[in-house]
Amino acid sequence: MGLSAYTPALVDKTPYPNLDMSNQTYTLNALRPSVNHQDTSSSLRLARAWLLLGIAALIGAGLLAILLVVARTPGVNELIPIKDFFRAALIVHVDLSVLIWFMAFGGALWSLAGNEKLTGLGWGGVWLAVTGTTLMVVSPFCGDPQPLLNNYIPILQQPVFFTGLVIAGGGFALTLLRALFTAVPTGWTRSSDVVAIGIYAGAVAGSLAFTGFAWSWLARPAYEGHALYEAVFWGGGHTLQFQHALLMAVAWLLLLDHLGQPLRTNARVLSLLFVAAALPVLAMPFIYMNAPAGTPQHIAAFAKLMEHGHSLMLPLIVLVLAALPKVRKLQSPVKSALLSSMLLFIAGGILAFMIRGVNVVIPAHYHGSIVGVTLAFMGLAYALLPRLGYGIIEGRMARWQPYVYGGGQLIHILGLAWSGGYGVQRKVAGAEQVLLTWQQKAGMGMMGLGGLIAIIGGIMFVLVCLKAIKNKQTK
Repeated sequence: MGLSAYTPALVDKTPYPNLDMSNQTYTLNALRPSVNHQDTSSSLRLARAWLLLGIAALIGAGLLAILLVVARTPGVNELIPIKDFFRAALIVHVDLSVLIWFMAFGGALWSLAGNEKLTGLGWGGVWLAVTGTTLMVVSPFCGDPQPLLNNYIPILQQPVFFTGLVIAGGGFALTLLRALFTAVPTGWTRSSDVVAIGIYAGAVAGSLAFTGFAWSWLARPAYEGHALYEAVFWGGGHTLQFQHALLMAVAWLLLLDHLGQPLRTNARVLSLLFVAAALPVLAMPFIYMNAPAGTPQHIAAFAKLMEHGHSLMLPLIVLVLAALPKVRKLQSPVKSALLSSMLLFIAGGILAFMIRGVNVVIPAHYHGSIVGVTLAFMGLAYALLPRLGYGIIEGRMARWQPYVYGGGQLIHILGLAWSGGYGVQRKVAGAEQVLLTWQQKAGMGMMGLGGLIAIIGGIMFVLVCLKAIKNKQTK
């Protein structure tokens, strides 16, 4: 079944109502009715494993977020040791909530979109990712962390963290490799083809990103410390954002479908829009061949690629925005997540045009964008959990969770943007922030309040998911 096949008109009450299975349904391969008695159980088990890893990563990131907000909130930050603690906690928090969560959710989608081949490769990817993530989480307690707050994948300069990062990266690389062979779209004229093309485009972007990481490492410049890892992760990190954005757009379509309001745009048009949105990533190897990692030309080229390449997402964004009035009266956690995701992603895009210099407007933009992706994935997790054999997502907490999380994050990024306008620098905490004016203090206080509200929303998401996992359906 497709996702819309288990969503009634107003409130989620049952996972399997009998709805018309027309071509308007955006279907994931493993959730379709069995064809010729084809077994999809391996794909479903892989998807469950990836989703559980993603939720576990968010639990760890949420615990660290509490300490991060305290470390940056005026009047409270003096109570804890700041410097290395803040940076080490920030690094693991970012890696869990962005790298691990996003890649794990991608793993779930690629598993559901693919066929049953190369299952061993899929499980190898899962267990490598689980092992690597575990090592990354415990690494701050295994000696001097020596944190480096480079962009995209910040690191701790110590063996346990490096070992975990390489192992987890190997797991994700295996999963991407499997997706390239098992999730190949078979057409572009049906509604179900649209989702397949979007998910496969995400796999292509992810594969190019990981190729970029390896390319940068093998041809790394003779730098040390922050400059070295900034060069290593710059090209691949920029490319990886296309994967996240493409899978977010797929999630939006599936969420609308779940709510009984799939996009009525011609499937051929939507398929071409996804292809167009993914085309910029094909520039990645040409940039590497003409501008080695770490050079000013390399840095500028990928910055321009992101700045202009993501504009090709605009038609998909407009189409989803135009469909939102149709779901405004529905009472569903999925609707809450969809609305919140679009609001935060658009806010992050607007803040990108406000960046002037190196200050906290940059993380305000980045937080808005990645939280938009996170909320889309949260909503799709609510839709997928019952289809993967877990309990039904319903109730007031589930419906309010995206609004609490998204509202807190909106306050958080607006506080950062306000403070950045008054010159507060990024990636510092405590006395290093040098908060001299009331505007700077008010903005960072607003940031802290929003962060605390968002933490509550994150805890609500975890509780809703754990309840569904506990109430696993029995056949």
